[in-house]
Amino acid sequence: MRTQVAIIGAGPSGLLLGALLHKAGIDHVIIERQSPDYVLSRIRAGVLEQVTMDLLDAAGVGARMHREGLPHDGFDLCFDGRRHRIDLHALTGRKVMVYGQTEVTRDLMDARTAAGLGTVYNASDVQLHDFNGTQPRVTFTAKGEAHEVHADFIVGCDGFHGVARASVPTDAMQTFEKVYPFGWLGVLADVPPVHEELIYASDERGFALCSMRSKSRVRYYVQCSLEDKVEQWSDDAFWDELKRRLPAEDAARMVTGPSIEKSIAPLRSFVAEPMRFGRLFLAGDAAHIVPPTGAKGLNLAASDVGLLSHALTDYYRGNAVGIDTYSERALSRIWKAERFSWWFTSLMHRFPDTGAFGRRMQSAELDYLVKSEAAMTAMAENYVGLPLNV
Repeated sequence: MRTQVAIIGAGPSGLLLGALLHKAGIDHVIIERQSPDYVLSRIRAGVLEQVTMDLLDAAGVGARMHREGLPHDGFDLCFDGRRHRIDLHALTGRKVMVYGQTEVTRDLMDARTAAGLGTVYNASDVQLHDFNGTQPRVTFTAKGEAHEVHADFIVGCDGFHGVARASVPTDAMQTFEKVYPFGWLGVLADVPPVHEELIYASDERGFALCSMRSKSRVRYYVQCSLEDKVEQWSDDAFWDELKRRLPAEDAARMVTGPSIEKSIAPLRSFVAEPMRFGRLFLAGDAAHIVPPTGAKGLNLAASDVGLLSHALTDYYRGNAVGIDTYSERALSRIWKAERFSWWFTSLMHRFPDTGAFGRRMQSAELDYLVKSEAAMTAMAENYVGLPLNV
């Protein structure tokens, strides 16, 4: 098979890149090692920045997001038993959209099917070859048969554990990583949200987040030990712990119910540099991971894809500047988002070595933050997302 761009991974970043390349008339193929049902079963982020919304609109898949998503003008910070609103729209003129990653993926899959574009699912033994030369190839097995794809470029959108980054020689890449000493226990439940906007809570017992996927489905989290197991947490134990980390009025108003899904996610900050290796590009979780505090993961992946789709479109029109500067421009935005996610995580969570002094510093910073328009503006600018600057 011959194509212009071979995309490894059919998650939201790979599918979005495919949709944008299709709009630009660029031939491509998407290769995914899992099944469509598995891809859709991943429970992930639900807050979209304006940049991500704009890219989904450009790809022609934004209609259901605008129809069913929940635009949010702000969110609440909770500490010392009180909630303080960060008015995103008043501070920046922008909003965010609450719309689950699963729904984004579904919309992209449906649009791909409607356009008659195929995706190779359940591909095994995926290998990348010769991407440092001029004739890169991808080999894989699907339905018991061996396949080979020749492409101008390969894009790795296959996540942190994917084959794309693993194919790069270790001496060609530098990695930066911070592993946090706690996780998030998350519960998905079909109950009305406790509040119309997100609540980020910092409590003596640990962090908590009240988020939602719709007006009747919530995604709530509590900070937990990395040694905890999901089986140790009954639904009742989760709801009791969450209520203890919220103001009394919110705890009293909260509607509880059986969990649809329950999982524990570790927190990590990770960046791989550079993001281009000859004719191989990395995008999304293949190149970077952020803690979920502030919901930057999916949005960073979308911004990578936005930069890369513009760069590839320019390349096929005779201008190679975009692909030559992709890594530098993407990493500039990535490191700013990494900084924000690290700062927000450090501010809101209890660390094993926080101690009494550290806790007072967190309280003082939170108190300063909600009383300073300059500090709130800086936070709001980062939360709604920095410009893409394509």
